Amino acid sequence: MRHGARLGVDVGKARIGVARCDPSGLLATPLETVRRARDGVGADDVRRILELADEHEAIELVVGLPLGLSGHRTASTDDAEAFALRLAEAAATRGNRPPAGDPLSIRLVDERLSTVSAQGQLRQAGRSSRRSREIIDQAAAVVILQHALDAERALGSPPGTVVEMSEPDVGGPQ
Repeated sequence: MRHGARLGVDVGKARIGVARCDPSGLLATPLETVRRARDGVGADDVRRILELADEHEAIELVVGLPLGLSGHRTASTDDAEAFALRLAEAAATRGNRPPAGDPLSIRLVDERLSTVSAQGQLRQAGRSSRRSREIIDQAAAVVILQHALDAERALGSPPGTVVEMSEPDVGGPQ
């Protein structure tokens, strides 16, 4: 198990839930709900998440990848991937560096049923969905991050896939 705090990110259309874990990677806890940029390309949401990564000295951001139950891609899958790429690009240009000095890693992990699971946990705790809109996103981020931590502990390797920025086409066609 790698040492270092991580942030879990649940990307929604209106809000982004953020969770964090301790440096030992044992327990994910809710952190914050970030308002999503209205046009989907604003920088405030990305900036805030990177600020949280700095504040908590995160080595990695774990972004939930919402696939359909059968594993098929959805519009939300494309949205989460695009957001993760925006995070990776902003982290690279901003120079975010975890304490070890390596670049901040952005990973996509399967998040099927994370929101459903989070809603069930909140319902068991006596909270209604209507009163819990602000925290449901954080709770889903906790589920995503805890799943990733448990998978890394069980498998001995980081879960999901690293978000790689595409190389610019230098020189164009010949």
